[in-house]
Amino acid sequence: MDCDIRGFYKDKVVFLTGSTGFLGKVFVEKLLRSTEVKRIYTLVRGKRGQNIQDRLKLWQADSIFEVLLRSKPDALQRVHPIAGDCSEPDLGISEQDRRILASEVQVVIHGAATVKFNEPLHIALAINTRATRLMLQLAREMKMLVAYLHVSTAYSNSVIFRIEEKFYPDLLTCGSEKVLALSELVSDQVLDGMEPALRGDFRNTYIYTKALAEDVILKEAGSLPVCIFRPSFIIPTYKEPLVGWIDNLYGPIGMMFGIASGVLRVISINKKTLSSMVPADYSANVGLASIWQTAKDKKLTSGNPVPIPPKIYAFGAGKNLLRNKVFINYTWSLSEEVPLPVIIWYPFWLNVLSQKLYPLVAFFFHILPGYIFDLVLRLSGKKPRLIKLYKVIHENIISTRYFTNNTFHFSMDNTNRLRDQMSSEERTIFEFDMERLDWMDYWKEALKGMRVYLGKTPNTTESLNQAKKHLRKLKWAHYSLVAVLTFIAGYVLWIVIKVFFT
Repeated sequence: MDCDIRGFYKDKVVFLTGSTGFLGKVFVEKLLRSTEVKRIYTLVRGKRGQNIQDRLKLWQADSIFEVLLRSKPDALQRVHPIAGDCSEPDLGISEQDRRILASEVQVVIHGAATVKFNEPLHIALAINTRATRLMLQLAREMKMLVAYLHVSTAYSNSVIFRIEEKFYPDLLTCGSEKVLALSELVSDQVLDGMEPALRGDFRNTYIYTKALAEDVILKEAGSLPVCIFRPSFIIPTYKEPLVGWIDNLYGPIGMMFGIASGVLRVISINKKTLSSMVPADYSANVGLASIWQTAKDKKLTSGNPVPIPPKIYAFGAGKNLLRNKVFINYTWSLSEEVPLPVIIWYPFWLNVLSQKLYPLVAFFFHILPGYIFDLVLRLSGKKPRLIKLYKVIHENIISTRYFTNNTFHFSMDNTNRLRDQMSSEERTIFEFDMERLDWMDYWKEALKGMRVYLGKTPNTTESLNQAKKHLRKLKWAHYSLVAVLTFIAGYVLWIVIKVFFT
């Protein structure tokens, strides 16, 4: 029956963009494992000499699909790649594939995006905004379309701090149609040069072009059954298909991994700020449930002469916001309980809020030790890497400072009503109740996941004991070094006092 979520997806044909990304893989896995979806077409571009078939073959060995393939060994045969590229003017889709999509697809999930905060404007605009318009144009050709999900971000309108589930066209310096028209008239270099004027109060090209994409949907979706999904910071899975699964170091996870591995020692965050973070599996569940609700709403409003604006589903931590100080303390305490397999120094951190003072402190605690570490690597015949890593870390800290130093509140009325519409059974199958999430338990499991999925080390008793033994040695070396440096500083101070005051 179509009255529940699983019944809705039974025998449906889905078209998904962004399937090779973090959330995209979770969408694919959940659809294949928890529903009887008929087929998933996914837009894939060739990469680093691999064709699209080769890229999907790698999923057979991807840990996210382990549970699925144990119960349904042939499940990935229902995934069919479509060659394309969201940065190309026509999405890079051939006419033959376009006809297939137009005749078969019933559900669209548009999740492809570039998430780099410092992406040049012409690139971010092409992938995040123009591709949204092209996807809507493609959707209009789909004869059997019943629902379309656009994956945005809760921070798409983060020039304000209380964000409701509505559109904010007035925050833009000019509308999406004018910006896209301008991009067709000027060169990439000229467009990039105009970024500050166009971007206005938006902090980076990512959130700016995501806001423009929402404006495209507001103005061009028309009668299409479209909804917008706005998740906040997406972090490792909480419960399924694997506890703590992660395949990247974006956002809070990068900070946690950096501190726990002893690489990141100088941070710059407001410890009093409340952060809104959501697990990847919960996020996918909200997205899939909002598609179901959109299809239901479309049936109820199909006779309306005037199209109703697309509904927006925001997903944040709700009342279960996590204070930055608590998050960092969790990281520090858990790094001893569940140490990572590779640690270059005993984990500790200094928080420097001053933008002027941060580079100086970072020089002594990051750059200087980084040069020493890279010199050791060179002498041992290995490729130096720490200075290059610190450059990326410092750029990320600068680009995310606005988000880590401010508290954002996201209204979730539509999302909460969505959960109320679900049966008790499906609230468990497609769980996303953030109020019940235990953060201490969550981060402990997330750190275990990082050991397995990023550190490539199993959470066996032997590996944990070895890591703890290594950590104890580093702890002894760390405090010994602190004692020596303290003695030297005290001695120098004593000499100075003796010279000037005797």
